Amino acid sequence: MLHEYRDIITHMKETGAENAHFLRIFNKHNELDDKIAKAEKSEIILTDKEVETLKKEKLLLKDEAYAILIKYKKEHNL
Repeated sequence: MLHEYRDIITHMKETGAENAHFLRIFNKHNELDDKIAKAEKSEIILTDKEVETLKKEKLLLKDEAYAILIKYKKEHNL
């Protein structure tokens, strides 16, 4: 997720507690991504509606994470 911000994400991970909310969002996004991939490979069984719901949730998390990244980047002059 947000590969072009890898350096900023690494910086945020190093400061840990300050960015706990971002890290929760980041981890949840990755969990959903894995679950969707497994469903698309038929490794787990989900309905089309369930996959669609997961994709929407994943997109919302990505949007929230992006907003946090942009704010963090500005605040830390990165």
